[in-house]
Amino acid sequence: MYLDIIIQEFCEYVKNFRGYSPETIRRLRTTLQLFQKRGEITTMNEISEDKVRLFFYHGSVILHWKPNTFIGYHSGIRVFFEWCIKNKYLQTNFAHAIEVPKPPKQLPRKLPKHQAMKILEVVANCPFDTPFARVRNYAMFSTYLFAGLRKSELLRLTLIDVDLQNHVILVRQGKGNKDRNIPMSTTLVHTLKRYLEYRNKHQKSCPEFFTSQKRNGGVCGEALGLVVAKVRKACGFYFTLHQLRHTFATLMLEGGCDIYSLSKMMGHADIKTTTVYLSASVEHLRAQITKHPLNNSNL
Repeated sequence: MYLDIIIQEFCEYVKNFRGYSPETIRRLRTTLQLFQKRGEITTMNEISEDKVRLFFYHGSVILHWKPNTFIGYHSGIRVFFEWCIKNKYLQTNFAHAIEVPKPPKQLPRKLPKHQAMKILEVVANCPFDTPFARVRNYAMFSTYLFAGLRKSELLRLTLIDVDLQNHVILVRQGKGNKDRNIPMSTTLVHTLKRYLEYRNKHQKSCPEFFTSQKRNGGVCGEALGLVVAKVRKACGFYFTLHQLRHTFATLMLEGGCDIYSLSKMMGHADIKTTTVYLSASVEHLRAQITKHPLNNSNL
């Protein structure tokens, strides 16, 4: 069997039966095609432990992959091989023979409160092409900072997902193929209402909540990237959209949000994932240390 045909069959499987997101499927396909190209593999019977080892050796030693990059490639190939064994395309999962590096224990890279406020201030006053673009961009950045959405989740939002009357955003099929509700603050509701007024004034009728400036369709990832680059330059410091999600989480904890509620809002499958933000928030830890019972002693 030709490997490229098996890769296509695998991608169709994870799409239709495992519910993987388009982004995850794209990463898997890229990983497998890179493995195929580097190993000069055409058919399934050409896959061997030596070629798998050579692939990871080249990435680690020649390309200087970071541990998380190594782990990502290894995970994709391992899952593919497991599926191939179940479908009788392979007999051995050669990925199990590869030693995987431990990922570095890093705290989430969040922005301090004053930089988060600076971003909103800059977006509100930045000379974008039109007033519509400025109001829309302010609404998008506000949604990141006040609701903690992932980039893909924001771009997939539709009009029926944003319930301004009940102050709730419904995230459909987020990471892990799960739906979740995120409550909105009054500040975010007012911002989104203002954006919808501009949206209606410009006769945007597409189902996507955040729309393109020039066409009647949703904002694409490339256009959002250009907006982010412009805001970064105006702010004078670098940030990523995922950092805004981390910033939302730490600010919520510093404001007194409990870890269980935050976990639900973030869409984490395991609350252990959320607890890392406890260490990232110095203000939260400082507030907790004041609870030490000996603080009020006269010794």
